[in-house]
Amino acid sequence: MLRALKHQVNVLESVATSSFSAWRGCLVVKPVPQPEKPLILYDIEACPYCRKVREALTALHLDAEIRPCPKGGRIYRGEAESLGGKKQFPMLIDQNAGQVLYESDEIVEYLFTRYANISVPGYYQSKSWQVALGAAGSASSELRGMRAEPAKRPEQGLHLWSFEGSPFSRLVREKLCEFELPYTLHNLGKEHWTEFGPAFQRIRPGPYKPQPGGKRDTFFQEHGRVQVPYLEDPNTGVKLFESKRILDYLEKEYAM
Repeated sequence: MLRALKHQVNVLESVATSSFSAWRGCLVVKPVPQPEKPLILYDIEACPYCRKVREALTALHLDAEIRPCPKGGRIYRGEAESLGGKKQFPMLIDQNAGQVLYESDEIVEYLFTRYANISVPGYYQSKSWQVALGAAGSASSELRGMRAEPAKRPEQGLHLWSFEGSPFSRLVREKLCEFELPYTLHNLGKEHWTEFGPAFQRIRPGPYKPQPGGKRDTFFQEHGRVQVPYLEDPNTGVKLFESKRILDYLEKEYAM
């Protein structure tokens, strides 16, 4: 009972985090083709600067290989320093262009100009007050996803279907970051304003029908619904919807 209550409190805190971020990273601005080689993001889930990059990835429907680098982490922080020359996050590696990028604003501009061939939309442009609101957003979620916790190492990276503004997905990303579990982030942002709302009751009444030909349509054809978070673990064959079920699984399978 207490565990279930705590989860609901965490969900409400995550809603606050999305609210402080003005719910960026929910609606797809311009879906773009996935690059030939995956983007790699060295990331701290609770870092407001990293969050800005993940918002842009959702806005473009771009997937990325996430290398979690929480404070106190022993796995990817050193790797990031050896590849980029400094231990600073976010750090984006674009293998398709041989680019290593720091600074969230620079990365956001790069993603929109290179992959969408457009200027950064006003909604995603940097504002002076965003730093304070981003920090408040992280604080509202008790800085989960900031510091490393002991965990077992998987042989293969996990797969998470998510979008940045989803409060439920954030809870799973926080735990993946704390456990330093690498994963492919499959962005599944909302492709039309009528898709806003929880999976069980979106704005448009009646049976849910995703935009034909989009990433959500592909997901729908395979699973019969579109709901995030959705986790697949190739190490165990486990496939799960629902944030609480996923978190319970991660604790049972990987916590030390």
